[in-house]
Amino acid sequence: MTRHFLVSLRTLPNATAMEYHDYYKTLGLDKKATPEQIKKAYRKLARAHHPDVNPNNPAAEQKFKEANEAHEVLSDPEKRKKYDQLGADWRRYEQAGAGRSGSAQPGAGFDWSQYAKAGGDGGGGSGGFGGEGADFSDFFGSIFGNSGGGGRSTRPGAGQDYSAELELSLAEAYTGGLRTITVNGKSLRLNIKPGVVDGQTIRLRDQGGPGRNGGPSGALLITLRLAPDARYALSGHDLTQDVPVALYTALLGGQQTVETIGGPVKITIKPETSNGTRLRLRGKGFPVYGRPDEFGDLYLRLSVQLPQNLTDQERDLLQQLAALRQ
Repeated sequence: MTRHFLVSLRTLPNATAMEYHDYYKTLGLDKKATPEQIKKAYRKLARAHHPDVNPNNPAAEQKFKEANEAHEVLSDPEKRKKYDQLGADWRRYEQAGAGRSGSAQPGAGFDWSQYAKAGGDGGGGSGGFGGEGADFSDFFGSIFGNSGGGGRSTRPGAGQDYSAELELSLAEAYTGGLRTITVNGKSLRLNIKPGVVDGQTIRLRDQGGPGRNGGPSGALLITLRLAPDARYALSGHDLTQDVPVALYTALLGGQQTVETIGGPVKITIKPETSNGTRLRLRGKGFPVYGRPDEFGDLYLRLSVQLPQNLTDQERDLLQQLAALRQ
């Protein structure tokens, strides 16, 4: 089955003016923090906000990048010394009242010339958490980057993630299987496991935007949406299905074959079954994702059907029955 849909690029808002970044505050530390404390605080934040742990979450991705940038500076003695001096000058500039009258933000007119770097390698390691954190801010680039006036780091960085939605019928989600989708003219095959739920995300590595400076490509995040189904109501892993039952079967009892989402099932209807009676079929509901042998339950809601277009003989028999019941 081929699915065609548009892929939208997810971007984060860019700052419109240079803003001072408090790296100590980002890591939850004070200026007396030791290298070990810096490393520990960074690794805690990086694990909590890593894109693999928080797929399709722009806020977590931004915090991850901020933690990487803070660690990049504070873990390097030379960068930290330069940053600390910049911070002291910036605070004196603010306290003198500069930037408070009509400026878009404090420090908007700060003189960066003594701090801007005309060359360099753009930074060291990212603490072992991969290239995602190499997309540093203009603030970082103004001090440590190559362009000297707000450029980006030249370190490799992961490409932008793409996001898209794929709609499945309830039956498709029940059975799973291979699906072919077309993204920007490129065909991709998805192996969808049975039991996927609405809003579940599939992450395809290296199918997003191209990496920066030789870095890895971003990911394609496909959010699955389950289309409403007229026959079945899904609640957790349980399914509810309405089943029409003839009046005579409801009164006298009998067996009936029901077409369920998992195939035909024969049920026994007890005599004098009331309209709206629910039958529970254990293990005949929706599959549990990632657990091939586990299923929810299927509830059959019996709907007694009144006969239509009665013949004269049927009407006479019913009148006789009504008289017997008086």
